[in-house]
Amino acid sequence: MQRDNVVKSVSRALDIIALVGMKKGGLGVTEIANQIDINKSSVFRTLSTLVQYGYIEQDRETGKYKLGYKFLDISSKLLESIDIRSEAKPFLKELENKTNEVIHLVVYDQGEVVYIEKLEGTETLRTHSKVGKRAPMHCTSVGKAILAHLPENDVLSILDRKGMPYHTDHTITSIEAFLQELQQIRQRGYALDLEENEYGITCIAAPIFDHLGNVVAAVSISGPTTRMTSKQLNQLGPLMIQTSQQLSARLGHQMPIQGEKRGKRREPEEANDARPR
Repeated sequence: MQRDNVVKSVSRALDIIALVGMKKGGLGVTEIANQIDINKSSVFRTLSTLVQYGYIEQDRETGKYKLGYKFLDISSKLLESIDIRSEAKPFLKELENKTNEVIHLVVYDQGEVVYIEKLEGTETLRTHSKVGKRAPMHCTSVGKAILAHLPENDVLSILDRKGMPYHTDHTITSIEAFLQELQQIRQRGYALDLEENEYGITCIAAPIFDHLGNVVAAVSISGPTTRMTSKQLNQLGPLMIQTSQQLSARLGHQMPIQGEKRGKRREPEEANDARPR
């Protein structure tokens, strides 16, 4: 690491914080001094300053130093300040560049999804979506990606309130079949809309999780069914899972996203042929 043009005392303090943060039970002055090659008196002075400001605390029983609760306060403020739309833009743009298709970012709100970002891509495609518009959850890939990670009681409540209205011949209108679909989405890590919302339009979506592990949004790629073939969807699946993981990490999510290593991914052909209506 380049250490030119840095304030040595600040650099030393950050090194100590990083070191202490790696040890759950904390570290003593001698242990810290030995590991970062600084004399014990300098380590003690730095620790005393950090304790005074709440960034480090000393265990009264063991005498060892641990991270202070000040970091929780700072991290909570950081998480509160995160703007999912601005955080997502580089990832959405990357998807657009790689696919040339329409890219959507939606958030979950009161049993529906709300489009908060749309990139048009370079290919011609007309869709009903636009920023600010609401859409049903049961027949959109973004909606299904979110529902798949909500408690089943919440899912049933949403379906009861909103219903499962027919949009096309491919719309799933059976609750039993829909719950099976959500299970398959969890297994493969992404959701599909195989002309379930609009004729001629196929979409693939993945969920986005916040720092608490709650699903809060979804990202999707939409294109004409003639281009979004089974082969193309198979190729896009890993890309969507990767984008989901990266975006979730930007929101503070640290746990593995469900679907990444769970079960065998079902092929789109099977999803289309075996799905009960």
